[in-house]
Amino acid sequence: MRHQPLRGSLSRTRTTGRRRTAGLLLTAAALVATAVPAAPALAAPDSTTTASEGRALPYLDPELSTAHRVHDLLGRMTTAEKIGQMTQAERGSVDADPTRITDLNLGSLLSGGGSTPTPNTPEAWADMVDGYQRHALATRLHIPLLYGVDSVHGHGNLAGATIFPHNIGMGATRDPRLVAEEAHITATETRATGPQWVFAPCVCVARDDRWGRTYESFGEDPALVQRMESAIDGFQGTREKDLTRSDRVLATVKHYAGDGDTTYGTSTTGDYTIDRGTTITSHQRFAAVDLAPYVTAVQVHDVGSVMPSYSSVQWTDVPGSQPVKMSASKELLTDVLKRKIGFEGFLISDWDAVTQLPGDFATQVRTSVNAGMDMFMQPYNAAQFEQTLTAEVAAGRVPMSRIDDAVSRILRAKFQLGLFEHPFTDRSHIGTIGSPAHRAVARRAVAASQVLLKNDHRTLPLKPSQRIYVAGVNADDLGNQAGGWTVTWQGQSGNTAFPGTTLLQGIRQQAKDVTYSADATAPTAGHDVGIVVVGETPYAEGVGDVGTGGHTLNLSATDRANIDRVCSAIRTCVVLDVAGRPQIITDQLPQTDAFVMSWLPGSEGAGVADVLFGKRPFTGKLPVSWPRSEAQEPVNIGDAHYDPLFRYGYGLTTGR
Repeated sequence: MRHQPLRGSLSRTRTTGRRRTAGLLLTAAALVATAVPAAPALAAPDSTTTASEGRALPYLDPELSTAHRVHDLLGRMTTAEKIGQMTQAERGSVDADPTRITDLNLGSLLSGGGSTPTPNTPEAWADMVDGYQRHALATRLHIPLLYGVDSVHGHGNLAGATIFPHNIGMGATRDPRLVAEEAHITATETRATGPQWVFAPCVCVARDDRWGRTYESFGEDPALVQRMESAIDGFQGTREKDLTRSDRVLATVKHYAGDGDTTYGTSTTGDYTIDRGTTITSHQRFAAVDLAPYVTAVQVHDVGSVMPSYSSVQWTDVPGSQPVKMSASKELLTDVLKRKIGFEGFLISDWDAVTQLPGDFATQVRTSVNAGMDMFMQPYNAAQFEQTLTAEVAAGRVPMSRIDDAVSRILRAKFQLGLFEHPFTDRSHIGTIGSPAHRAVARRAVAASQVLLKNDHRTLPLKPSQRIYVAGVNADDLGNQAGGWTVTWQGQSGNTAFPGTTLLQGIRQQAKDVTYSADATAPTAGHDVGIVVVGETPYAEGVGDVGTGGHTLNLSATDRANIDRVCSAIRTCVVLDVAGRPQIITDQLPQTDAFVMSWLPGSEGAGVADVLFGKRPFTGKLPVSWPRSEAQEPVNIGDAHYDPLFRYGYGLTTGR
């Protein structure tokens, strides 16, 4: 078997302050073999007080424990109010008529990728979220709204936010403290504009670089992903009261579990597919590779929410096993995650994920709720979802105990965030968004993420006095260097969507004589060094797949031509790869004197120039194995016949 378990067990560790119980981390194998009974359903309190009595109500008393407040509030709620709390709508579905928030008792809203106010400014964001919040507080019990957003490498939907390297670049830094610092800045900038909840970090273990979401993973080794889960502490803080602060947000680990480990193959439509595919594996291997990061996220970092994957799991050690969508897997959502691992937060479905399950809509809803899903991201059909779930409960096909469990988990998060006391946006940090101090951290992260794969003749670091020729579109394109999930869902090429510094601008800040030619057609004579910037254009999720939208691990014909032209004409040639995953460079590598993997650095391209010119040393290490060819994928550390072009963990260093 190519994929060998990398860690047989997880080490003894402490739990965070928010955890009220201490204990050992379960070994990965034990998670699929040990049973823990479910918590009993909450009973309704005996009380006749009403919301109009104000702070006399126990659930409005901040001096009481969260458990007491949840218990009290749940007992006052009607079925409609409970189901409303389980429903999340996209802001675009209510913006024209925000009274729908009140009428549907909505528990949550989100901004999908590119879903922003006009203008897209911090103040407009805060005004927008507060406006929605007023409608939530107009409900009978005044339950505040939880607002979620994809702040996956900074508050990416906001033009002007600090944009950090994507996770794969942060994995290359091998620096958990830097990852936590990045997440803390992201939390600060996000909550200052209203949202209190982020759909991050992604703790998937990317085992096949043909997967279009490889850049969202910290790496191929679950041990590395677990180390980088310091991001959770950066988002949430480490103490029980941290979530109430204006610089913290509720975190979400995603996509539970196995989405980076799906099998590449041919779909029923004849297209190659890997995103939203099937993880074909044994229970033991699944626990060691795919599940291990979630154990750490729950038992060490006490993550507040988990987003199940679109993908399916099919067991090789269960005769006759068929693929089961994660959103329908009671085994993995309830028996493993909630009972065995001990997850006390709530599950949020991915975008309209329930509709990918077999059967009609009622069957899909019933199946997912009973499997353990707590909140449903129903972007544009929230009313239909609520009506359907209400009918399922009335018919006895979804027990009220399951509804009460889901709503209790959601309410607990809202109390922990302090939303009942402070439902509106605390704008005290709004002036720090995109600040020089925040961008300095991002620039440092960019420098730390650069991986030097080749450096013949001590080509790097360069000297500011050298005459430099720069070629390639990606040298001067902020959108390309930021990648997906930046201002829009897919990201976009160009330099107009958000402020920042391109690689070319960073080079020009440090070198005296720089010529730039996007297509490498400008004269090359008289230059000491040629720098060719190659790579990908932005994409997110499925469109990054091989065979879809033209994306592939192979360099484009234009990039190959630029390397040929520049490296054959200028004596010293450096190639930088701006991409979300390794690209096939086996034939081009001999033409270069130095090769640097720059990943997707985000808004601060000057950080790349910092290591090129020796202001900072190269220290980055590969978080994934680098394939010799596309056909070699999947190739991962621990494989029986392991022979990549560059091994996992490879990376040359330079001094100052």
